[in-house]
Order: sequence, then C-alpha cells, then structure tokens
Amino acid sequence: MLNVIVFGAPGSGKGTQSEKLINQYGLHHISTGEVLRDHIARETELGKIADSYISKGQLIPDDLMVKVLAHVLDNNPEKTAKGVIFDGFPRTIPQALELKKMLAERNTSVNAVIGLEVSEDDLIQRMLRRGQESGRADDNIDTIKKRLDVYHNQTSPLREYYLNEGQYIPVDGNRSVDDIFADIKSHLDKQLN
Repeated sequence: MLNVIVFGAPGSGKGTQSEKLINQYGLHHISTGEVLRDHIARETELGKIADSYISKGQLIPDDLMVKVLAHVLDNNPEKTAKGVIFDGFPRTIPQALELKKMLAERNTSVNAVIGLEVSEDDLIQRMLRRGQESGRADDNIDTIKKRLDVYHNQTSPLREYYLNEGQYIPVDGNRSVDDIFADIKSHLDKQLN
C-alpha cells in the first residue's frame, strides 16, 4: 500500500500531479476540494457547512475533514487497496496528527509527502488562468490572496513537520508537468523498492 500526500499552495499543481500518480500507481485520489465541491453542489448538510468556510477562503474544521476522509477510506476498500493520494489534506499540523491517528487505526500510514514548491507570482497567475478557463468562482484575485494568506499562516508549517518526520520530498513545481512527474516518480520508485 502506498499512501501519498500531495502538498503545496493553492495552484501548485496538486490535481495535475495526482492524476499522473493515479495512472502510474493505481492509487485512489482523495481530493478534499473535489469531495467538498461535490457536497456543496448537491447541497448536502456537509456541503452547506463547508461552503460557509470556503466562500470566505477559510479552512474546514479538522474534525469535519477527518470524518470525510475516514468515510471515503472505510466505504471504498476496493478502490483504496493499492493506496491513496491525499490532495489538499492535511493543511495544518493538528490535521496531520489527526490523519496519522486515523490511518494508524486502519493499520496504515503516510509513505511520502510530495511538496510541490512554486513561486507566489506563478501561483497567482495559474489560479487566475484556471478561474478564467474553468469558471471556478473561488479563483478570483481577492479569494486567491486570502487562500494564499491562509496557506502561508496555517499550512506551510507542515513542510517542517513532515521534514522532521522524514516524509517530505521537495519538488520544484516551476517546471513542465512531465519534468515534475519524472522527479516525483523517481522518489516514489525508490521508496517502493
């Protein structure tokens, strides 16, 4: 089983690289953003709660996210047998601790944290372009700046946490998609052998 966290600021390419990891290793992709957007679109109770945070550029409460992830893992054993990619979670050290605990309860753990490192200017340009192409309402300059502030204040300390855990793999995200993936694959293949 290979459990990977794809880590980086909003717009760093987590979704793109996650797709490549799915195709290469047969992992189940758990994008907290997609799971939450699905709930918001279906106007579930979770979706309404999540939307009240996301629309302000804030993070979802930890206990809510861990419950969502545990539900995905527990209800999809055939999809998660080879491992999973956590995309967009954890975003804080308390979430990392909760994830570690939740996975340990299922006799598994995180194997690698792929850190996509991209300059701030590139992140803003990527998200603005994504908003124009996809119509995502949260990809506007005001929300982008709020999301990046939240990332820098609350999420970036995870880099140090996972470095100390010996799980963080820094990857230069300012290159082509294929070059970034070749770097990631090289690191993961070493872990698998």
